[in-house]
Amino acid sequence: MGEQKRKDDSKSEFIFGKKNYKFLFIGLACIVIGFILMSGGGSDDPNVFDESIYSWRRIRLAPTLVLIGFGIQVYAILLNPNKKSEK
Repeated sequence: MGEQKRKDDSKSEFIFGKKNYKFLFIGLACIVIGFILMSGGGSDDPNVFDESIYSWRRIRLAPTLVLIGFGIQVYAILLNPNKKSEK
């Protein structure tokens, strides 16, 4: 008897709403793009030094994109999906 009441009381609803998932995927895309931009720049020959590892794209742009992506992820997690917009 008590078990049936607990099943009735617990509704099957998602924690996150549609807006949360949209921001989660946008943040994930930013993180992936940042890591892709960070990759490469190495040399095939270990005796040859390649200066392209210190390019602006790998030092500034890619880590900034990754941090922005993590910020978007935190925002998506903390976003309240049940909040009604007032117009």
